[in-house]
Amino acid sequence: MVTDPARHRRAVALMFCAGLLWSIAGVFTRHIEQASGWETTFWRSFFCAVAMLAILAVLHRGDSVGALRRLGGAGLASGALWAVMFTGFMLALTQTSTANTLILTSISPLTASLFAWLLLGEKVPRRTWLLIGVALAGILVMFGGEAGGGRMAGNLIALTVPLAAGLNFVLMRKAGARVDLIPAVLVGGLLSALATLPLAWPFLASPRDLGILALLGALQLALPCALAVVAARSLSPTEVALIGLTECVFGPIWAWLGAGERPTSHALLGGMLVLGALSAQALAAGARTR
Repeated sequence: MVTDPARHRRAVALMFCAGLLWSIAGVFTRHIEQASGWETTFWRSFFCAVAMLAILAVLHRGDSVGALRRLGGAGLASGALWAVMFTGFMLALTQTSTANTLILTSISPLTASLFAWLLLGEKVPRRTWLLIGVALAGILVMFGGEAGGGRMAGNLIALTVPLAAGLNFVLMRKAGARVDLIPAVLVGGLLSALATLPLAWPFLASPRDLGILALLGALQLALPCALAVVAARSLSPTEVALIGLTECVFGPIWAWLGAGERPTSHALLGGMLVLGALSAQALAAGARTR
């Protein structure tokens, strides 16, 4: 894929910012007091939908309903995939370890490349496959010491996230030029909230919990997902997924700073490997556009 170099650099920056915002989920979730896993998932998705309404009102100058009507089949499919990702990630965190969840969800570059090859006919350079391998190896190093304590149900739920993410990245790449898929994030939030509402009742969240979940829904979910949709218009599915792995690098750092969880030597070494792979991919992609 060839695109304007300046536009490509902006897309890389937007996707990097999206990864940073996604990475704050763990540290804030650790401070939730009373809400159950289902209720946490519901409120996070609900506040994501509310925030997306505000974002769409700004982007479309009050014509949010018209933007939703223009989504079409591709937009609705993307919204359903966002809903699977929103729901699966939070439920996996409640049923298996954070390490298992992050490792399993981080394979989205592989699923994105597979779907891009199958559905778009895109060829993935050997260099990209190598860098994906380095990134995944780094994540395994970061969490390898803790990866054996999760339960099978949570692991299987976590696997739904990279499958949905890889397919969604390809869908955004294919339809993004002709359809504005940012409203699909709103659809995803609404579908996830509706699906989890019956299981979230009765509500037990404290006012503090609701404040945290409102922040997660708006800043950790709605905004970065919108940024990812915009970035996907100028990046390959593999680039989107690979740069999004910054979530796995910075997540432990925020947990250390905000929850007193000090990174281990394995986490530091793995983070260096992942950042190295991300940097090499970004530089190689920029050189290719030039």
